[in-house]
Amino acid sequence: MNQQVIGFVPEQTVVGRYRWTICALLFFATTINYLDRQVLSLLAPMLSKEFGWSNTDYANITATFQFVYAISMLFAGRVIDRMGTKRAYVLAIVVWSLGAIGHAYAISIGEAANGILTTLGLAAVPVSIIGFMVGRAVLAIGEAGNFPAAIKATAEYFPKKERSFATGIFNSGANVGAILAPLTVPVIAAYWGWQAAFISIGAIGFVWMIAWMWLYDTPERQPRLSKAELAYINSDSIAAAPASGAVVAPKSSWFKLLGYRQTWSFVFGKFMTDGVWWFFLFWLPKYMSAQYGISATDMIVPLAVLYSMTMVGSIGGGWLPTWFINRGSDIYHGRMRAMLTIALFPLVVLLAQPLGYLSFWVPVILIGVGASAHQAWSANLFTTVSDMFPKHAVGSVVGIGGMAGGLGGVLLTKLGGWLFDHYGALGELQTGYMIMFSICALAYLVAWIVMKALVPAHREITDL
Repeated sequence: MNQQVIGFVPEQTVVGRYRWTICALLFFATTINYLDRQVLSLLAPMLSKEFGWSNTDYANITATFQFVYAISMLFAGRVIDRMGTKRAYVLAIVVWSLGAIGHAYAISIGEAANGILTTLGLAAVPVSIIGFMVGRAVLAIGEAGNFPAAIKATAEYFPKKERSFATGIFNSGANVGAILAPLTVPVIAAYWGWQAAFISIGAIGFVWMIAWMWLYDTPERQPRLSKAELAYINSDSIAAAPASGAVVAPKSSWFKLLGYRQTWSFVFGKFMTDGVWWFFLFWLPKYMSAQYGISATDMIVPLAVLYSMTMVGSIGGGWLPTWFINRGSDIYHGRMRAMLTIALFPLVVLLAQPLGYLSFWVPVILIGVGASAHQAWSANLFTTVSDMFPKHAVGSVVGIGGMAGGLGGVLLTKLGGWLFDHYGALGELQTGYMIMFSICALAYLVAWIVMKALVPAHREITDL
């Protein structure tokens, strides 16, 4: 991977390339993040049969993750800005790894939770449902720290002209995690049980934590970073801090950040589109099982192909603005033109259900195009924050947007669960999926139009 990056950015042969080591760490963290996140969805058909879950039950479990993730994202950005990237990332991965492992003990956790509810005089919830809800909640609290921390680390280690490409690279870890999960989780569950899948995948985060603590520090304190590379990283900063380094970055309140149209542009983009990715991530195994009768082990190849396609979108989407910039666009208009181009691709998802009778490969490929477009969109959407906000505010703005994305995901998940149960009872489950696929297909164009209306031209925030 480093050799490809070197070819793309020839300057680093002169100034050094340690920043790409940091990018690699962020890539692997995001891979682990999505591995842990996807275990439940891959085991959902098996667990639904074992515990008798309806689509609404499953929607409630996944919505718990999204709701807690949304709220945690708001505070995660603030915590990362105040704790610093290194310590905050360690805290995040410890929490989410413990949460991932905790799913294996969902029944015991559910029994304990019901005991507490009974003591308080509240109605008990089915043990399996509340147990998995608790596991998803803990996982969400930790995983909420990944993207704000990764975006902040990218802003620290990369000049603006490289950030979308670096973001595309680390964001492609989501795709790798999504590919590795169907290749490993069903096999582990088949041979050693579903509990072993949660434990073994969840434990990987602790290995990454050791590498992070060894290799990461802020650029100014990083002994492996050359002076030339540090100067290159800071080459397009608006205002450098005094040489003494005594100035502490000011803290920006949420209310002040919400006063900027740039914040609302990012927030709306996340609200409209994050839920689409999560819908694909959490519901595709259920869709393939319900519509085509495909078992968990038989899903390995289709899901691996689908998520392999998304890697093209993640890295290619990070490169696309550069194509426009090299042809005369400024950074903002180059990015927005790239995002408009990307927003057109999910429209093919409209054909997934009408043409699905031909073969299950038809929706797999078409949804793969839509999911790939999401990753391309996401790489650019995240970078709009570091393009326009000072480094000390990036984590907080990403956190606010992440909360909005999580709430959008909750709404989409709950809607999906209700539609699938409603139309499933009528014997018309395909109608429910057609409605959901239509929402997913159109979300990006709507998001782009509103974002462009809010911020018609680039305006950097300098008064924070």
